[in-house]
Amino acid sequence: MPEAPARLRAQQYAFAAHLRDPGSAPPPPGIEDRRMAVYRELFYNSIESLLAGNFPVIRTLLDDGAWHDLVRAFYREHRAHTPLFPEIGREFLRYLEARADRGEPDPGWLPQLAHYEWVELALSLDETELADVPCDPHGDLLAGVPVPSPLAWPLAYAWPVHRLAPDHVPPAPPSAPTFLLALRDRGDAVRFKELTPMTFALMQRLHANDAGASGRALLEAMAGEAGQPADAFVPAGAAALAQLRERDAVLGTR
Repeated sequence: MPEAPARLRAQQYAFAAHLRDPGSAPPPPGIEDRRMAVYRELFYNSIESLLAGNFPVIRTLLDDGAWHDLVRAFYREHRAHTPLFPEIGREFLRYLEARADRGEPDPGWLPQLAHYEWVELALSLDETELADVPCDPHGDLLAGVPVPSPLAWPLAYAWPVHRLAPDHVPPAPPSAPTFLLALRDRGDAVRFKELTPMTFALMQRLHANDAGASGRALLEAMAGEAGQPADAFVPAGAAALAQLRERDAVLGTR
C-alpha cells in the first residue's frame, strides 16, 4: 500500500507530460489511446479558446498554423505562476516576453500587441473602486495636488498596437512611439485613447508624484526640462489636466 501514492503520482506526472507534449512524452501505460485523445483535445481546446478570447487581434493576425504552433508551444513549455483561468492571459504575456528575450523568430509586434490586449482584461478585472479613492473632485488642479486614477495607465509602445489589423501590419515600427491611455472610468467602461507625448509624460508624473507637488509645480518642472517658457506651457498643461479629469483619468485633488 505505501507504494500506491508513489505509483499514482508517477501516473499523474506521465499523464500531464503527455497532455503537454504528446509528440515526445508517452501516455501512462494501460490507457487506450482513444480515451487519451479525448483528454488531449479537451485540455488543449480549453487553453486555445481562452487565449483566442483574450487576444483576438493576435488570433486574426496569425494564420491557423502559426497560431496553433504558438499555443502548443506555450502549453508545452510554460510553467504558470497561478492556476486561475483569469490569469492565463498574463501567463501568456510572460511566455511571449520570455520568447522575445531568448530570440525566438516571432513577429516584432507580438509581445507589445499581447500586452496591449492584456491591459483591457487586467483593467476589467481590477478590484479598485474609484469611489473609494480619497480626493476632492472639484479641487484646483494647478494649486492642489492632482490625484490620478489608479485605473488610468499611460502606455508606450514602439508599434502602433491600437491600429494593427490583418490589412495593416507595418514591416517595421515607425520612427515615433505610440502613446496610449488605458482607462476604466467611473462607469466601469474600459477605453483607450491616443496621447500626445506631453500628456503621456504628465500622466507618468502624476502617478509618480509621491512628494505631493502641485499641478503647477509639475508643469513648471516639465517646461524647464523641455526648454519652454512656463507662461505658455502651464496653460496648455492646465487644459490637459482638465481634459484628463473629464475622462476620469484624474479624479480630483488631495
